[in-house]
Amino acid sequence: MVRRARRINRELAEVYYYAHPELDFENPFQLLVATVLSAQTTDLRVNQTTPALFAAYPTPEEMAAADPEKLEELIRPTGFFRNKAKSLTGLSTALRDRFGGEVPGKLEDLVSLPGVGRKTAFVVLGNAFGRPGLTVDTHFGRLVRRWKLTEQTDPDRVEAEIAEIIPKSEWTDFSHRTIFHGRRICHSRRPACGACPIAELCPAYGEGETDPQKAKKLLKYEMGGQPGQRLNPPADYPGRPAPPLGTP
Repeated sequence: MVRRARRINRELAEVYYYAHPELDFENPFQLLVATVLSAQTTDLRVNQTTPALFAAYPTPEEMAAADPEKLEELIRPTGFFRNKAKSLTGLSTALRDRFGGEVPGKLEDLVSLPGVGRKTAFVVLGNAFGRPGLTVDTHFGRLVRRWKLTEQTDPDRVEAEIAEIIPKSEWTDFSHRTIFHGRRICHSRRPACGACPIAELCPAYGEGETDPQKAKKLLKYEMGGQPGQRLNPPADYPGRPAPPLGTP
């Protein structure tokens, strides 16, 4: 199983050589805020929402002092905006009062912030600070179970078991590759098995469409010739940038 897991990682690395966090950000604070907003919505919707948000509140100090109704209105497109606004105000206040307005680079400090759990903390640590971490979101958990790398459903237990079989230096990149694969090819309800680059390694091959031509039509984002989720993707991204909010 360990050999198969590591081969899956290597082969996904060839396919998704450009794998990256799909949230637009320019600094750790922006990534932290965007990750909190990404709960129960798409990264695309977050990326379409954050430009106006960060223009209004570029620092923790300014977001901590935000008018609640204005903040809620700015993040309304991401859903659950009242609870998310409370989390953003709370974490910004904590950053201002406890961390000098800077996002801390330690797991224990990050998870002490309002609205920040381990998944969010590892996104920030891995992508803003370069510290390895496994991001166990819905896609990640679903795929590692589909690959029979774990039977766990609790995110913390999934994280612990996968950490035992994937080298620590690969944790962040393995997370990106797995999430990319889940969003583009290995969908929840109808995986595109016939277009899957790791089909021969997958115990669940055949659960989805196996005909190559029909499977190709199921591909999403750059794999399907459609825009990605980032308005400002990395330079090596092979697809098209996503459109701003309100674009026809």
